[in-house]
Amino acid sequence: MNETIRKFGWPDSLLTEFDHWVVLLRRAQPTAGALILAAKSSALAFGELPPGAHAELEPITRMIERALKEVVDYQRINYLMLMMVDPHVHFHVLPRYEGERTVAGITFADAGWPGQPDLSRAVSLDDMQCRSMIATLLLHLHA
Repeated sequence: MNETIRKFGWPDSLLTEFDHWVVLLRRAQPTAGALILAAKSSALAFGELPPGAHAELEPITRMIERALKEVVDYQRINYLMLMMVDPHVHFHVLPRYEGERTVAGITFADAGWPGQPDLSRAVSLDDMQCRSMIATLLLHLHA
C-alpha cells in the first residue's frame, strides 16, 4: 500500500478492498460516515491510474452511496480529490446533510451545510469509536 493509504490508518481503517482501490474510514469525521477512497497504485495524478482503475470506480461508488444512504441518510455526497498533503490518488467521500446524524452512538453535524464542507470541524474518533463505526458501515457495505 502507498504512503497515503498508510497515513489514513490502513490496515486498521480498512472497510473493503478491490483490485485497484481501498475504502477506509476517515478517522477525522467532518460528517457522519466520512470515508477515504484511495487508489492502491503509486499514481500521483488521476490520469496516471492503471487501466481498469477508472472502470472499477462505478461499482465501488454505487456500493458506497447505497451503504451511506442507509447508515447516514445523506442529502448529497461529495467526492473531494484534494491531494495537496497526501499525494497519491484518493478521494475524501463526505455524506452531506442538514442538521445532525447519529451513527454508532456518535452525533455529527455537517458544519458546512449547505455550502462547502468544513473539514476543520471534524470529530476525531478514538480507537473504540473507529471500530464501532467500521462495524456499523460493514453491515451495509456488502449487503
